Amino acid sequence: MATLTLKNVPDDLHQRLKDRARRHHRSLNREAIRLLQQAVADDADPDDDAWTRAAALRDRLAATGVHLAPDDLADAIDHGRP
Repeated sequence: MATLTLKNVPDDLHQRLKDRARRHHRSLNREAIRLLQQAVADDADPDDDAWTRAAALRDRLAATGVHLAPDDLADAIDHGRP
């Protein structure tokens, strides 16, 4: 098995990880491994999914004759802002 060394871990993060390990009756190392496993369990990038859904929405809108230009989107975002 490989060894991983983390440097410059913020004190508050280290403490939260230790607390979490204690709650789950695991060592600090085992808890860190578990969290890393969960983080990389789904190789799909969540951002990729968002882009895929955005592209699908854009295609559906275009099929109905609605085309959104970047300026339209900026205007919509800024609408109602002071």
